[in-house]
Amino acid sequence: MPSDANLPEFTIRPMKPEEAPDVASLIFSSTNHWYESNGRGKIFSGKPEHCSVFTEVYEDLDPGCCFIAVSDNDQSILGSCFYHPRETHFSLGIMNTRPDVASKGVAKALLNEIVTEARFKGLPTRLVSSAFNLDSFSLYTRQGFAPYQIFQDMVLEVPYNGVTTTAIPGINVRAGTTEDAVHIDALERSIWQTSRIKDWKYIAENHQRIWSLTVAVDVGGKLMGALASINHTGSELIGPGIATNEDVAKLMIQRELNQHRSSKPVVIIPSDKHALVSSLYEMGARNCELHVAQCLGEPPKINGVVMPTFLPETG
Repeated sequence: MPSDANLPEFTIRPMKPEEAPDVASLIFSSTNHWYESNGRGKIFSGKPEHCSVFTEVYEDLDPGCCFIAVSDNDQSILGSCFYHPRETHFSLGIMNTRPDVASKGVAKALLNEIVTEARFKGLPTRLVSSAFNLDSFSLYTRQGFAPYQIFQDMVLEVPYNGVTTTAIPGINVRAGTTEDAVHIDALERSIWQTSRIKDWKYIAENHQRIWSLTVAVDVGGKLMGALASINHTGSELIGPGIATNEDVAKLMIQRELNQHRSSKPVVIIPSDKHALVSSLYEMGARNCELHVAQCLGEPPKINGVVMPTFLPETG
């Protein structure tokens, strides 16, 4: 609870299940407010309840792992932040605060709770934040987070008949299954010291019928990459994904784009992978935002291609 008389009085506590609709509405309204107030237009074009996909997916994966800031005056929700404990790291999920309490300590207090949890477990905390939102960037770097990777958010209007696919001799791309999860986990560990096997199993199981998963394997059956996507009114994103090289990443992106025909999904590409970025330009993609991966603690060393996403935001 803040002590400055000019700041709102609030309490940080875990979100209750019945508060999920209010948190979904906060995600919708506060995110759109920031983008609109910065001249960029709404990022969520549907209804507030469409953002329930965030609360539902995150509660499926990590029940009880959302902190909220509640006003001591009227018990209204001032802010929220999801977090995702994994074997190798803590991942900071989507954070939102009400516009009327911006820069008044709510986001800092939420972040402190999660950083404290991660330090108690002896794990680094990772996040991917907008490079356009300097207030957000400052919040994290003041806490000690340091950037380690720049990403380009690239949007592509997929034709109704799909995008043209290419081929690499000896590499096959196919739909992923739950049996692939253990191999995806091993590949992630080798590419960037990351383990989140339950996320890959969850995506492959696809109980909500909103996920797609592609894997790439060589002629011997060795896994070379994995890429997921979500197709939902509240979120249409390609990712998360990993690949041993840019050519493999390109094949998987093409297959996943074709799961989004007649739509405009966003794929998040590491900016230092020039060939991959160029291939997206050739397909007609354009940049719509930049994001920065940051870490508090030892950052992962990337040996391959890593493509993040914002649902599930667990890398």
